[in-house]
Amino acid sequence: MEGLGKPQLEQTHVHNVYNIIAGHFSATRYKPWPVVDDFLRGLEKGSVGADVGCGNGKYLGVNPDVFTIGSDRSDKLIDICRERGFEAMVCDNLKLPYRDNCFDFLTSIAVIHHMSSPDRRLMAVNELIRVLRPGGRLLIFVWAFEQEKRSRRRFEEQDVFVPWKMPKNVYLPEGSAAANTTPNTTVEEEGGDVVYQRYYHLFKEGELEEIVGRSEGAIIDMSGYDRDNWYVIVTKA
Repeated sequence: MEGLGKPQLEQTHVHNVYNIIAGHFSATRYKPWPVVDDFLRGLEKGSVGADVGCGNGKYLGVNPDVFTIGSDRSDKLIDICRERGFEAMVCDNLKLPYRDNCFDFLTSIAVIHHMSSPDRRLMAVNELIRVLRPGGRLLIFVWAFEQEKRSRRRFEEQDVFVPWKMPKNVYLPEGSAAANTTPNTTVEEEGGDVVYQRYYHLFKEGELEEIVGRSEGAIIDMSGYDRDNWYVIVTKA
């Protein structure tokens, strides 16, 4: 990670990667997590909200009784959302194109752990709180440093690169994957699969609550651990 500024690190090892792997990534993201599903289904009918960092739109259609607009930095993932009939646009969590106090609810699922400094993570939370109306609710999920025993992953540091393996027949049906590698990829020797390195900041217990607690107007109603992730449910004062 040395030698890259924070925005450049995110551009190279988050935004660029997800644009390249969008189709393959989307094929693995189809089942809602229970906590997120319960949050969305428990919303009042007619509520208006946003899924910031919506990916392929997995959560945009969970509750048909509310209106949800999606957004993501990856235009390729937004294309997938639109193909599925969802309202979604490309934008940055650090500078959301919404007016203050406009949403009844927000979700931020597996997004803020891609922000590469404490200041940028706080900026992301502040933007979410800014666009949430007083009394509105926000659900944030981030990847946990503390992994469950059943997990295949064990981490020694909080700031890590996590590989995404793209089979060459998916990435380049016509042949060699090496032709399209970039500085954030490596080509595995066996089979020629392409491996993309995605940046994550892994949150330790209490860290998410500490950051959210520094955002003016954020009241934490609930926090917990689920599926190797920490989460908080927040109400805006």
